[in-house]
Amino acid sequence: MARYTPIRWASALAGIDTPRRDRWSGTILAYEPDRIAGRDFTLSGAVAADVADAERALARLDAESIALTNMEALARLLLRAESVASSYIEGLVVSPQRLLRADQQRSDGREVDSRAGEILANVDAMTRALSNPHEPITVEQLCAVHGQLLAPTRLSPYAGRLRDMQNWIGGSDFSPNGAHFIPPPPELVPELMLDLCAFANEDRLPAIAQAAIAHAQFETIHPFVDGNGRTGRALIYMVLRRRGLALHAIPPISLVLATMADAYIHALKRYRYVGDPSSSEARAATEQWVEVFAVAALRAVAHAEAFEKQVEELVRSWTERLGSARSDSAALAVLKHLPAMPILTVRGAARITGRSIAAVNNALAVLLEAGILTQTGNQKRNRSFEARELIEAFADLERGLASPTGNTQVSAPNRPVPSRRRVSND
Repeated sequence: MARYTPIRWASALAGIDTPRRDRWSGTILAYEPDRIAGRDFTLSGAVAADVADAERALARLDAESIALTNMEALARLLLRAESVASSYIEGLVVSPQRLLRADQQRSDGREVDSRAGEILANVDAMTRALSNPHEPITVEQLCAVHGQLLAPTRLSPYAGRLRDMQNWIGGSDFSPNGAHFIPPPPELVPELMLDLCAFANEDRLPAIAQAAIAHAQFETIHPFVDGNGRTGRALIYMVLRRRGLALHAIPPISLVLATMADAYIHALKRYRYVGDPSSSEARAATEQWVEVFAVAALRAVAHAEAFEKQVEELVRSWTERLGSARSDSAALAVLKHLPAMPILTVRGAARITGRSIAAVNNALAVLLEAGILTQTGNQKRNRSFEARELIEAFADLERGLASPTGNTQVSAPNRPVPSRRRVSND
């Protein structure tokens, strides 16, 4: 039965220069959720209909994506957009152009700035999460995704490791006094994660409902020192792909959740009920959360479909501008890959197309003349090329992040992680 467990908190901080709230000691209440593997979840007719609508929409998006000639490139761009949105929720914000340039720099073996690097690490973590869609979801798999996420950050010592310290959301960096939510004690985390993975591998619930509950339970456990939000959102797609949905295209669910922040936070808080899981209150709380998630999934599919059509029309117009170019020409080969790499260099274009440097140089000249690409950088060294119309389309997809209907933007503290405890907002 879900409950709050009293824990004695003893501060190790002392000194007149330390704020009183950071020196606070006392009793805190850590939330221990019910186990969910094998539990009987039921949905009312209206919510079940929303879930079914969302699943049909995801299946349609997959079917439409298969028909697109540049499906792989579009899938990569949608995955990047989802990763950007997930990072935005945690306060990691860079412009689309800056991120795309950083991606191009990294692919050429050059260093990128730390903030863009963290978002690119989220892209890598999402890619890893979705690499084996038909395998069972395990604690080890989730730790590997988390490790990919935090490896290039200052929190790398904690990458891929379940927490062994108490964490909390809100309040002081050094004390849970005044925290908005205190997750389960660390000694319960391994068992709770095994229960979560067992649930994620069941097939009794509709996939959308299962992904919604798995995400809420993960965020409630908060199993890592940091990076819980981004890993928990990757889990959404791990569940959907294991159930045969979102196999070819990633609808940007995080983008939608960022724009419906109030409903998202309220439903997630209500999911953390106290008492008997079979009670009407507990069932209503879970059902409300599933409903919010299903609506977000439906909106995400609409975003993805509109974006795919916009990019497909843009690629078609580019092809028309090239006129009579042969189907096997290097220019068309580069054009085909532009949705995946809207900013590229000669070396990068040669790598993704498999063409020679000389052939790619000629192809880029053709694309420049057609107005498809614009050259940036030094004329002789470090030349890069941008498909600005495509970058603008990518920015359009992300503009929904600029004005969320409620404040979810939280960021991890900038100071080093304390040795005994850690505030975790992500």
